[in-house]
Amino acid sequence: MPKVKHRHSKARGRKRRTHYKATAPAMVKCTQCGKLKKSHEICPHCGYYDGRQVKRIETIEERKAKREKKQKRS
Repeated sequence: MPKVKHRHSKARGRKRRTHYKATAPAMVKCTQCGKLKKSHEICPHCGYYDGRQVKRIETIEERKAKREKKQKRS
């Protein structure tokens, strides 16, 4: 295994790494509800992808009713 002739300082290594940045995901408008979503993914607000409903999204009222129904059982 080769040995390092000259050690690089911490600052030099950190300067090199400044260009490794995370990029923001590409956001597009949902064709169904008009809210922003990641491209090529199901809309988290309405559950549609490519004009078809893929996932059923519960409304806040449905969640509350479900929670109350569960509490009544126990």
